[in-house]
Amino acid sequence: MKRLIITMLLLGFTATLGGCQMAGHNPHTGKIRHVVMFKFKDDATAEQVAAIEKHFAQLKHDIPEIVDYEWGTNNSPEGLADGFTHCFLVTFNNDAGRAIYLPHPAHKDFVTHLKPILDKVMVIDYTVKTE
Repeated sequence: MKRLIITMLLLGFTATLGGCQMAGHNPHTGKIRHVVMFKFKDDATAEQVAAIEKHFAQLKHDIPEIVDYEWGTNNSPEGLADGFTHCFLVTFNNDAGRAIYLPHPAHKDFVTHLKPILDKVMVIDYTVKTE
């Protein structure tokens, strides 16, 4: 009987490891980075772009699920930016934070103001891995 219980415990532990259910290893948990890059239309004015920069920064105050925010303009000497000039990095504690952010009225309002001067956008999200 003791042998059966030990075997069952070991099998259960192995199945848990194989399914990546250990704490901190579930691919759907952990911080989410939301990377957004903009290429503005050629006729977008410096004032319009500055207003978008300010509006995006305001989102961190309007949406509490944003736990970190930073941005900058391209300064790479490689010439591979394909016209993208701005990169924004928004961090959420988890998928749930991002799920609140995307349909949030403040985010939707931002997108409404952005669209008239936006040529292209690229977005990539990832779950942070530290190993």
